[in-house]
Amino acid sequence: MNKDVAEISGQCHCGGVKFHVRLSDGLHTARRCTCSYCRMRGAIAVSAELSDIHILEGEDKLTLYQFNTKSAKHYFCSVCGIYTHHQRRSNPHQYGVNVACLEGISPFDFDEVPVNDGVSHPSDVVAQEPKKAVQLAGILKFVATDATGQKS
Repeated sequence: MNKDVAEISGQCHCGGVKFHVRLSDGLHTARRCTCSYCRMRGAIAVSAELSDIHILEGEDKLTLYQFNTKSAKHYFCSVCGIYTHHQRRSNPHQYGVNVACLEGISPFDFDEVPVNDGVSHPSDVVAQEPKKAVQLAGILKFVATDATGQKS
């Protein structure tokens, strides 16, 4: 898989929301998170600057969801329910974009994906312990198998 994708189109499952995005560092920023919302959502996100995502169709179909501090803004299609992108709490100048919505990209294309510790969110940790670094919670690994269940 070529991770040096600069620009790419995407859409939700039903196609009601279509967008074009310029990625900050291609697919190299792919990550998951352990916060309460991301654990349930289960998406892999990559980064884009706020000005670099353009909704081409269906802006009226996007629904906003916020919780707790209401710092992050999570957008999903009101028709099919697919999360497309979110304004990041840890970097409010960026969006996290759902890789599963990107044309020709599957979350299963990534052998390994870093998982950030969202339970101890960087914004909370820095406020409590300014010198504590953001922690990596682990690595999510995908191992493909053949029809018999053996590693391929």
